[in-house]
Amino acid sequence: MRTYLDWNATAPLRPEARAAITAALDLPGNPSSVHAEGRQARQVLDDARDKVAALVGADPRNVVFTSGGTEANILALTPHIANGKDSRTRDRLLISTIEHASVRSGGRFRPDQMQDIPVTAGGVVDVVALGELITTLAARKNGFLVSVMHANNETGVVQPIRAIADIVHAAEGILHVDAVQSVGKIPCDIVALGADLLSISAHKIGGPKGVGALIKARDDIQVAPLTSGGGQERGARAGTENVSGVAGFGAAAEAAVRDLADFANLAARRSELEQALVKLHAGTVFFGAGEMRLPNTTMFAVPGLKAETALIALDLDGIAVSSGSACSSGKVAASHVLKAMGVPTDVAIGAIRLSIGPTTTPQEIDTFMGAWEKRVAGLSNKEKRGLAA
Repeated sequence: MRTYLDWNATAPLRPEARAAITAALDLPGNPSSVHAEGRQARQVLDDARDKVAALVGADPRNVVFTSGGTEANILALTPHIANGKDSRTRDRLLISTIEHASVRSGGRFRPDQMQDIPVTAGGVVDVVALGELITTLAARKNGFLVSVMHANNETGVVQPIRAIADIVHAAEGILHVDAVQSVGKIPCDIVALGADLLSISAHKIGGPKGVGALIKARDDIQVAPLTSGGGQERGARAGTENVSGVAGFGAAAEAAVRDLADFANLAARRSELEQALVKLHAGTVFFGAGEMRLPNTTMFAVPGLKAETALIALDLDGIAVSSGSACSSGKVAASHVLKAMGVPTDVAIGAIRLSIGPTTTPQEIDTFMGAWEKRVAGLSNKEKRGLAA
């Protein structure tokens, strides 16, 4: 029996999502067809769209289904976004130094159009620095787009999105928020956050992999499509919709609204876990611990213990954890997030991320602690012999 403590990479599939997917797979119709079978498939899409919209307080008409969070981010990151009557080309993209790789790549912006927003040592976007960057752009003829994640996928640090939105909108900019990690774990209302565009992903909330959404705050926000040639998703994304995947997404979204309080309760368990880790090794370093974090996430390191070695050993012990983002082709490397926070490389290369969920059991935590104790004990023995590196 394996122990799964990597919910930020992918949450286990919810039973409700599995049932919705299975039921939708039996539907033969194309949702763009006008016959009864097509209308039945269309109804599945509409019902799921309502549920996904409710998850973030949006209008269902403004939910654009995608193949996942990465596509949603790339769809949002374009110079061609109309905001009501403001249809200026957005020739500057401002992104924080801790963004997911799909945002750091810039989407449809050229590298020379991108600017970095620094973060503090705690992993929080520097709002003052952002304001200064925007001041230099405000007098320009063309518009700008800012993209900042709601919560970091590695450290779990929650960002001051409302304050960022106020600064961006005061200068007539547009704000995109990658909420892939926060939605379903903490309140994530598109209006309360002040986001113009919001990206989310199904498999982070217990839905299927390969489905996501870009959500608009208002109907008058128009984003240039990545694919054209069909009228699907109100012209925002051509191609026959993934009906079964979207059905599972909707079921997971509905369940996530219901279970939001269960995630809040995980903060106490995380605190107990971190206290136990310190007891095993007093030198344990926790990243972003002084900031507001997702209640289910802790990222830590024991100086001298390399993450790559620890992950292999833990996997052999039947335990799944991570060293950071799962979107790196299985590679274990020093985190760009920790580098942006100013963490020394010799510490950063030991970073381990644990992310739990409401169904994580005390026994699973105990199993991890027992395995981790062996890793720390091995390090202590090496230190005594002068072999730690």
